[in-house]
Amino acid sequence: MMTDRLREYVGHETPTGDTQALNAFADRLLARYGELGGTARRVPMPTGDHVVADFAGRGARAGEAPLLFLAHHDTVWPLGQLQDAMPWREQDGIIHGPGVFDMKGGLVVLETALEQVADADHRPVRIVVVADEEIGSPSARDLVTAESAGVFAAFGLEPPHPNGDLKTSRWGSTRVRIEVTGREAHAALDPGSGVSAIDELVDQLTLVRAVVSRYDDVLCNVGTITGGGRTNVVPGAAAADIGFRFVDPQTEKAVLDAVTGFEPVRANAELQVRVMSSRPAWEPSPATEHLLDQVVAAGRSVGQEVGGAAASGAADTNLTGWLGVPTLDGLGPVGQGAHAVHEQVIAASLAERADLVAAIITSL
Repeated sequence: MMTDRLREYVGHETPTGDTQALNAFADRLLARYGELGGTARRVPMPTGDHVVADFAGRGARAGEAPLLFLAHHDTVWPLGQLQDAMPWREQDGIIHGPGVFDMKGGLVVLETALEQVADADHRPVRIVVVADEEIGSPSARDLVTAESAGVFAAFGLEPPHPNGDLKTSRWGSTRVRIEVTGREAHAALDPGSGVSAIDELVDQLTLVRAVVSRYDDVLCNVGTITGGGRTNVVPGAAAADIGFRFVDPQTEKAVLDAVTGFEPVRANAELQVRVMSSRPAWEPSPATEHLLDQVVAAGRSVGQEVGGAAASGAADTNLTGWLGVPTLDGLGPVGQGAHAVHEQVIAASLAERADLVAAIITSL
């Protein structure tokens, strides 16, 4: 049953950056894709291995361009979350647990669809499952770019909109780190010889807000701040990680050019601004609209009405969409609570989504 497979996957916790846990889960995926008839390989990375699997086409369509499916096996939850705060629970047709929605449910949907099409004629299928999607896929960008070359279309197994609609575009998402080096000194006996890294960082963040205020459609969130140690010591180091969201590549470039060009405000402070990961905006396009029309028809063939709408969140489909590959996302099960302790999926939607993905594979 799909729920059994999902429970198995949720039971194997995979926090982003936990190489051992991620690689052990990659072993599961490699074995599973092999069982389903695919040729799977791992792409080693220091922060966790990615998985690529290819399934040959069948019948007259065997030589056609492949369909690319994008997924990830990392989650935002630490080891122990399943036991401590979010135990697996099935109640009233709802499944709760860390990763059920984002996005181990999507992995199970795809596997089930592949089982369903095993004896049907279809295009080749390529799967890329990355290990660091939740931090912007910094080690997977080149892999996704390479594997998207020559594909017919790309599909993401991320969660859909709350009503089940697919995602037809996404805002760009970029993580920036501002690091300041100052000079430590005694805060009372010799403050003048010190350079406060925290004060410099605060001033830099004020400048960031000033840049962002010039644009109507930019989101900016200072997610972490670190620095200092004691109130009687002028802090010698400070840093902040900032998440930006952009509606179009032009705005992204303008904001990032400004921020990465900042200079220190105070004498003897040192400043480094680094882009940690970047997903360009995936804008609406006629190619994606045409793909949605094809998926709508595929959905109707299995008794489902499929819709599509823009999304503000980012994922690996940002990259394929930006590259001009016809792209849709949100083929995971319907639910709610991504990155929240009430994360959940509607159990019946697992099979419904698998039917839809199978119809896509056999009809496009």
